[in-house]
Amino acid sequence: MSEMGPGEYFICGGFGGICTVLVGHPLDTVKVRLQTMPVPKLAGEVPLYTGTFDCFQKTIRNEGFKGLYKGMGAPLVGVAPIFAISFLGYGVGKKIFSPSGGKQLSYLEYFSAGAFSGIFTTVIMAPGERIKCLLQIQQGANAPKVYDGPVDCAKKLYKQGGLRSIYRGSGATLLRDIPASGMYFLAYEAIKDYITNNGEKPPSILGTILAGGAAGIAYWVVGMPPDVLKSRLQTAPEGTFPNGVRDVFRHLMKNEGPLALYKGITPVFLRAIPANAACFVGFELCKQFLDFLFPRKPKAEEAIPM
Repeated sequence: MSEMGPGEYFICGGFGGICTVLVGHPLDTVKVRLQTMPVPKLAGEVPLYTGTFDCFQKTIRNEGFKGLYKGMGAPLVGVAPIFAISFLGYGVGKKIFSPSGGKQLSYLEYFSAGAFSGIFTTVIMAPGERIKCLLQIQQGANAPKVYDGPVDCAKKLYKQGGLRSIYRGSGATLLRDIPASGMYFLAYEAIKDYITNNGEKPPSILGTILAGGAAGIAYWVVGMPPDVLKSRLQTAPEGTFPNGVRDVFRHLMKNEGPLALYKGITPVFLRAIPANAACFVGFELCKQFLDFLFPRKPKAEEAIPM
């Protein structure tokens, strides 16, 4: 990514984030439902969902396509500032960790800048994730409806336990976002450098899709275990895990084993390529649009040929 001002990072990152949510939310709903479904307690008892496609089919059959978009209001409202701050944090991180003399960043420096950006987003991300997960696990047309939407959910959480309740899972969100964000930006920059010969030629739409999809996969390979712990903690009844994510981890290891840390990985990977490709394509196209409105001297790496 070329050097950009804070306003450009905010606008382009926000637009890229909106593209991500619109494309990826249905599979995110499937992921959360697989992560939080009850564990069969009796021998021979059939689990609520046998896998990704079973969850997908049952959600559509019982709730219609709208069921796949449950809880989208919270991330959609918060996504512009989340992604804007994430990309802005990455830009700041690049300045902090960049080598002197204008040299190209190393892979470690890309990772460090990306990890730095993960710290920026938790203040906004944690409550949005909590609300989103609680809305996503409300299943079935005849199931009890605890929350009428994101605002109602936020109000009831605040009434239940104040800001502490709304921000439950913040530590787990940090455990996910710091290393995963580092891998996210590292993967994107490494692949983009390769396909553009270190910026000597502009990236194509296909190249941006490839780099963005790879970035999404890299994020979740690292971020999936803490994301499972986060989802369990954020959707558990009050008082279930008094010691937070440590109790969630111990309970999960005792009852389900290490493989449970990757529950929901199939919809995550299915979502990662289109959603994150949409993010980076949206980001790059937004840069082009701003350059059209406010022309500046073009650079080889800034344009995506249409």
